[in-house]
Amino acid sequence: MKSKNAARTAQAKAIFSVLGKITTRSQFGGYGLLADGIMFAIIAEGELYLRAPGDLEAEFRSLGMENMVYSKRGLPITMRYYWVDDALWQRERELLAFASRAIVAVRKNLQPPNHAFARLKDLPNIDIAMERALWRAGIRTVYQLRLIGAQEGYLLLQQQQQNLGLKALLSLAGAIAGYHHAALPASIRREMLSWFDSIATRPGVQRAAAVRGPLPRRE
Repeated sequence: MKSKNAARTAQAKAIFSVLGKITTRSQFGGYGLLADGIMFAIIAEGELYLRAPGDLEAEFRSLGMENMVYSKRGLPITMRYYWVDDALWQRERELLAFASRAIVAVRKNLQPPNHAFARLKDLPNIDIAMERALWRAGIRTVYQLRLIGAQEGYLLLQQQQQNLGLKALLSLAGAIAGYHHAALPASIRREMLSWFDSIATRPGVQRAAAVRGPLPRRE
């Protein structure tokens, strides 16, 4: 499998080199693919999965692209990365355009590294204990937290502390969006609740329902 990942990584680097300096890092059992520090794809089991921020997700789904499914302790977790099949590999310009749009969308939602918040603990919901937990998970700056997002940050924290609950996920989402976790906009809260339920075991679903209270009304 390592040889398949290595071959696919070399292929991806050759194609995406026009997008910036392409680097890799270990991520969710495979390798994250980054352009100038922005992660836009994952290579796992010899396959490439493109990140789907914003409107790209609906577009990928309309093309019949399949989600990446990451197995954590035997539990399947659906990720917002979509499989690139052989046909899309052949349409190199389209593939490059998708990757470029993903990078632009991620970068647009980020503040530059040298913004006003000097430390993670300066964000809403992040106390010194949470900051240290994030450090242990490899997330040392506000920029890194915004880069990977609340859901991936939560999964990385789970590798350090397995009994995390819904509040931790909402706290991360609030920290990134600039809200106290109890005052998250309804759309963000719904997205986090849906994702949390999708990764929970059966007992976890019951605990989550007890913690979160009623779902917010749809506008």
